[in-house]
Amino acid sequence: MKLKRRTLLKHSLAALAISALGTSSAYAVGYPEKEDLKFGFIKLTDMAPLAVAYEKGFFEDEGLYVQLEAQANWKVLLDRVIDGQLDGAHMLAGQPIAATIGYGTKADVITPISMDLNGNAITVSNKTWQAMKEHVPSEGGKPVHPISAEALKPVVKSYKDAGKPFKMGMVFPVSTHNYELRYWLAAGGLNPGFYAPKSGDTSGTLKADVLLSVTPPPQMPATMEAGTIEGYCVGEPWNQQAVFKGIGVPVISDNSIQKNNPEKVFGLREDFYQKYPNTTIRVVKAMIRAAHWLDEQNNKNRPDAVKILAKPNYVGADYKVIANSMTGTFEYEKGDKRSEPDFNVFFRYNATYPYYSDAIWYMTQMRRWGQIAEQKTDDWYKDMAKKVYRPDIYKIAVEELIKEGKFSKTDFAEVYKTDGFRGVQDDFMDGISYDGSKPNAYIESMKIGLKGNQQP
Repeated sequence: MKLKRRTLLKHSLAALAISALGTSSAYAVGYPEKEDLKFGFIKLTDMAPLAVAYEKGFFEDEGLYVQLEAQANWKVLLDRVIDGQLDGAHMLAGQPIAATIGYGTKADVITPISMDLNGNAITVSNKTWQAMKEHVPSEGGKPVHPISAEALKPVVKSYKDAGKPFKMGMVFPVSTHNYELRYWLAAGGLNPGFYAPKSGDTSGTLKADVLLSVTPPPQMPATMEAGTIEGYCVGEPWNQQAVFKGIGVPVISDNSIQKNNPEKVFGLREDFYQKYPNTTIRVVKAMIRAAHWLDEQNNKNRPDAVKILAKPNYVGADYKVIANSMTGTFEYEKGDKRSEPDFNVFFRYNATYPYYSDAIWYMTQMRRWGQIAEQKTDDWYKDMAKKVYRPDIYKIAVEELIKEGKFSKTDFAEVYKTDGFRGVQDDFMDGISYDGSKPNAYIESMKIGLKGNQQP
């Protein structure tokens, strides 16, 4: 049946392309050079654009026959993209950057589309929460949010006084989760430690008040329950899973660390795009449609999206656990459910556009904590961002979707205004402003972290 549909679609595409004769055509970008594709993902709710593009037929509309395959962890996922076993993948925003600059495995990896904004939270164990809670202001019998890491400081001190390390988990050294957790800790006066790649120390624990280690997302709750870590930063549904299991309490969502922060991207090798440009553009078109479907009309499709994600081949968590954050709420302490309409954002706020300034923010955090071992010029940051983040590809996909009548130009108003930079952002929890055009000035403004030509 699928083969029949594929043959029919191929003939239809060819006929439309021939008959277009200079008029706007849905297939102006040309027939896909590669039809059969395999994409990787990690079992997190923010892989949703891939699942939706598959389940709603958006990939097939583009003449693409996609296989989606869950991966064991972020390293395996990246390695399989680099060696060609996967054609592309749901990636941490820092992964294409780190690969291209050579932190870890060196390879030229690009991203033509951002997959979402927000979606993470920091969760602590029940024991840690009880110790923190007395230092957290309350109002009406409930903790006042967002909760600062200053409330964690006395807990960490008690561990130090007892000669024990205080440990927390994150998903990967170049993950948003690592940098968000570090940002939250440092804003509260706790040093999360430094990396020293030149001396071979990639633990990220030099001079650390809190020791951070890598744990794959689905294993976070069990690792915390076992007492190996006292808390973690992860994407959904693994914070809400801790609440449902009664083993932990989320203390802050990443939207409160930085409003509408970029999270995951779709990553692929640069040479894949060079070899298969039409295919790449068509993938981006399908994913833009999926992102729009996820957010349209005030998230009206989210319950259907949760049903898709709950399938074992995608996230495989309980419907109620996934729905807690995907449908506009988030539960902190058990029973303390709060409205968080932007906990997961896929299309609105120009969420799909790959901003250079987003890439540069990740690199400032890499430099801040020592993963970039030496001081770089502002131009170096900008040049690297332009090599990895590819709004030029994204804009071709947008133009095609508008020509096809699937969107109007007003749906992408910001795309036609931006130079690739968001402008000055002053919505971080510590009040420090970020200007992507001045990365070194931003790095210097941080109280904790490497500055100037300091070495880890």
